[in-house]
Amino acid sequence: MQFAKFAISRLITFVLVVWVGITIVFFVPRFIPGNPVESMLGKLMSQGTTMDPELVESMRKTLTQLFGLEGTLWEQYTAFLKRVVLTQDFGPSLSYYPTPVSTLIARALPWSVALLLTALAISWVLGNLIGLLVGYRNDRTSSKIIETGAMIIYPIPYYILALLLVILFAYIWPIFPFVFQVSGEPGTWQWFKSVAYNSFLPLMSIVVVSLGWWIISMKAMAIDTKEEDYVQYARFRGVGERKIMVGYVARTAILPQVTVLALSIGGVFGGALITEILFGYPGIGTLIYRAILGSDYNLIMGTVSIAIVAVATATLVMDLLYPFIDPRIRYK
Repeated sequence: MQFAKFAISRLITFVLVVWVGITIVFFVPRFIPGNPVESMLGKLMSQGTTMDPELVESMRKTLTQLFGLEGTLWEQYTAFLKRVVLTQDFGPSLSYYPTPVSTLIARALPWSVALLLTALAISWVLGNLIGLLVGYRNDRTSSKIIETGAMIIYPIPYYILALLLVILFAYIWPIFPFVFQVSGEPGTWQWFKSVAYNSFLPLMSIVVVSLGWWIISMKAMAIDTKEEDYVQYARFRGVGERKIMVGYVARTAILPQVTVLALSIGGVFGGALITEILFGYPGIGTLIYRAILGSDYNLIMGTVSIAIVAVATATLVMDLLYPFIDPRIRYK
């Protein structure tokens, strides 16, 4: 019964967050200078196409309906919510007309998810492992050097580190490509190698910055935990240092890190989107960037809405699973 109440409260919060996010996504593009319909008609005119004024007006009306711009702002909003909730249909993209937005998202989303999950997994596991060693042996010179390095790296924005990596490893030492270009047939070994090679710099720009935070936070947790009475008692009983570090300190210190992982998903996702734009990575970030440049309302609303739902869902799942991971937590 307690879990049911807990889950319902989290689900209500989830729905509210998604609704507010999607509402903001709907209204913000409409305040961006430029009209997608006029932009599309302008492109046709610039190509030297001669059209009858009546035909132009007919096309304007059709495109206005197609892009959900017909009626008052409130009518557009309610129609948008109905269409998205009931059919998950964001309409066609202006920039890639007549390709549906859902098709473009289906192509880009797996790339973003793969980049984000890989970066989170590497940085979380490696950062907590290093942080545990640094915190448990914080009196060593090597620990102080690692901690100092982590404190220097952590405040660096993702895009600054991405630019630094590009300068170092794409220009000064041209080891990796600047622009993401995959070769080979999808699913083949050559394709996988090409993806890994081209994804290295975008991945490292996210991993390195995230790594700094996990080292710092885990180090603090390890220092606090190793001073607990039950840890000192285990040491007095003659329990080995390795067993104390792994079985006592690590098991306790890692639990809050799971909560922080859930809270950090949004920030890391935002950093991943910026990184995608810088490297031309074929994910949601690049798609959003192109949509903004083209005043593509449908594509902006579709990509950002999916990003909001994805981050909110990941946070909800972590929130619901955490009480099972940490038995000290009770549903309230």
